[in-house]
Amino acid sequence: MSELLVIRHGQASFGADDYDQLSDLGHKQSAMVGATLRDLGWVPDRLVTGTLLRQKQTLAAMGFESAPEEHAGFNEYDFHDLLTVKFNGEVPDRVRHDRKAHFRTLREVIYEWQDGGLTDARESWVNFTARVQAARGFACNTEAKRVLVVSSGGPIGQLVASALKAPVKQMVALNLQVKNTSITRFFWSGARFTLNEFNATPHFGNQDDAAMMSYS
Repeated sequence: MSELLVIRHGQASFGADDYDQLSDLGHKQSAMVGATLRDLGWVPDRLVTGTLLRQKQTLAAMGFESAPEEHAGFNEYDFHDLLTVKFNGEVPDRVRHDRKAHFRTLREVIYEWQDGGLTDARESWVNFTARVQAARGFACNTEAKRVLVVSSGGPIGQLVASALKAPVKQMVALNLQVKNTSITRFFWSGARFTLNEFNATPHFGNQDDAAMMSYS
């Protein structure tokens, strides 16, 4: 059996004009998860990220030396675009800057997207799920026994939901609870692809480190 570890990127810059940058906390979280994997003796044979800067910055801060590959299927869905389409170009400030309002609204918007709504969005739900599936195939098409991927909450939620054959809307519940730099582990052999561990954060295991946990 081979292992696929999918790490969510570190904390990004919520509410900033350029969200696609790690915060200072995000850089620290990324270094911590990399150090924890090495302490556990888990060193990857292959590294993969999406094409987003926050994903690449996370992997760089983790401190592994091999050159990474990229697959855009591991990129997050464009939540800015979905919200813009939902609100006809005028996303309310509260939805943009208040975390609770943002994620409460985003949940309902994703449900609508999954049901075939938001037809003016740049990417359909069907295309999103297809590219995540393609990214999974890319990561697992290898002789490597330990593959490390840095991705985002949406693709991780979809990978887990697909592995569990869960109802479509379960992806949203999974997506919105994925912690920054959490570890989700799958095993695969041939066509078999099974979930072993979801959203684990051993690097936040003591009281002081737990204060560094974040979700966005």
